[in-house]
Amino acid sequence: MIKRKFTKLVGLKKSEFDLFVNSGQIQVHPARLIPTHKTGDEMALTSIFLSSVRIVKEFRDTLFKEIKFSRSGKTYFFTEVSIPEIDKNSRIDGMIITVVKDVIKGAVFLEMKNKNNGIDKNQIEKYIELAKKLRVDKLVTVSNEFVADSSLSPVAVRLPKSISMYHFSWTYLMTIGQLLLFDNEENITNEDQEEVMKEVLHYMENPVSGVSGYTSMKPGWKELAENVSAQKPLKNSDIYIEDAVLSWYEEEKDMALYLSRSLGVLVKSTSKNKDSLKKDIAQLVKHNYISGILSVKNSVSDIKVFSDFERRSVSMSVKVIPPLDKGTKARITWISKQLQNCKKQSESIFNKIESDIWVEADIKFGKSHIKIKLSELDTLADLSIGKEIQAFHIVLISSFGANFASVKKFVERIERMIIEYYAGIVQHMINWNRNAPKLESID
Repeated sequence: MIKRKFTKLVGLKKSEFDLFVNSGQIQVHPARLIPTHKTGDEMALTSIFLSSVRIVKEFRDTLFKEIKFSRSGKTYFFTEVSIPEIDKNSRIDGMIITVVKDVIKGAVFLEMKNKNNGIDKNQIEKYIELAKKLRVDKLVTVSNEFVADSSLSPVAVRLPKSISMYHFSWTYLMTIGQLLLFDNEENITNEDQEEVMKEVLHYMENPVSGVSGYTSMKPGWKELAENVSAQKPLKNSDIYIEDAVLSWYEEEKDMALYLSRSLGVLVKSTSKNKDSLKKDIAQLVKHNYISGILSVKNSVSDIKVFSDFERRSVSMSVKVIPPLDKGTKARITWISKQLQNCKKQSESIFNKIESDIWVEADIKFGKSHIKIKLSELDTLADLSIGKEIQAFHIVLISSFGANFASVKKFVERIERMIIEYYAGIVQHMINWNRNAPKLESID
């Protein structure tokens, strides 16, 4: 019997796909929740992850939505995929196909890494070539590496217009799973699936799985901090500055995920595009700082995070709108009462950070804010005579000192700082809302 040549995946009938598998022209293993691989092996983690996506509907829906993959039809999950007649040396770590009326309508290739293994550019380029040949239009990479957005990649590759590539850190995937276990409108509805998600997360949270969070800035962060401190000239073309900016993007994402797991809602970090890196490098070279934003649903405002290399400090701030139907003194009294409430609600944390809290009054038509320490808030009324305060910024400024240049201690300090700031300040602050206009009495 003459074997039929395998030339495409998307568009192929599932029955024909099965024949190719039976003939050995396609070699696959079904994803298993309890794989036979050694615990901690990269493929064991891949199999467990893909099985959880297959079993837990809400987990699957969330991920498929992010990679814009159809949720209609029947979906199949495989590991260790190889197609010898196309490429004898290539093995695809994971593959997902979706089938409608016996036809494969979509497919995703997955490249998976754990422990300290990074996404390899050469491997991705082989995946891309294979995807082009088989009409596969989606590629997903997963590792312990962080990126600012899932549409970005830890490696720079030339991507054809016909293929979309996404990257997820294991921490991000764990966070999505953990959020589905919170009691909210997006939680897992099936009790058995909920238990599966718990068991999968239990495995991932164990260090033996090879999953780890973001624990260290890149070496370029330390070099930049030391050069700024020594007042050495900086150039946009300096490779270590790009290293530092990318490191900041990763830490910003990690802060968002860290806060997400504490709150039970997904916190978003600053969205990035192809021009973001160039702009942030230029800003850093010119002004010696880099900033970002964390967005928490229903909080008083976005949280602005500002790292100052010259002062070796980090500041976090939120904007609060006071009663605009009252005078300046009343607005100051209003914000003072809010801060007193913060202290009442979270006294131990507030006391810990109180000496580092500043209040900025945003003056209407003013060229700059009036900025004072919280302990001097009673002087603000005199400083703002004849001025209209249209907003307040509650700022926490922490001097990191030598820890600013430490690749590990910087991460520890800033992540502890965001939790304390949110717990002591942000979660208790509210904006004033103007009352809806009233109708005059109707006869």
